[in-house]
Amino acid sequence: KGYPVLIAVDGEQALQIAGSESPDLILMDMSLPVMDGWESTRRLKADPTTRAIPIIALTAHAMAGDREKALEAGANDYDTKPIDLPRLLSKMEALLSVPPT
Repeated sequence: KGYPVLIAVDGEQALQIAGSESPDLILMDMSLPVMDGWESTRRLKADPTTRAIPIIALTAHAMAGDREKALEAGANDYDTKPIDLPRLLSKMEALLSVPPT
């Protein structure tokens, strides 16, 4: 689709990149090393400089309650792995079309 992509190898680096690069959207793997995606999402949404960046939580666990847990952590949406690309792109496009708050 031509989206430029930044990659963080762990949750701590995700915070640094989001703070310095201000991406339009974050695809947050919830099983990251150093700092997991749950905590990274909470911190991004608590920080005034990054709280408006939409986040889609991605997890392979897909356990009952994971969607609610992701939304409570501050994610704007949730999807499961393995990724269904058309579904994920639809969620991305929906969030990218919403003006930031």
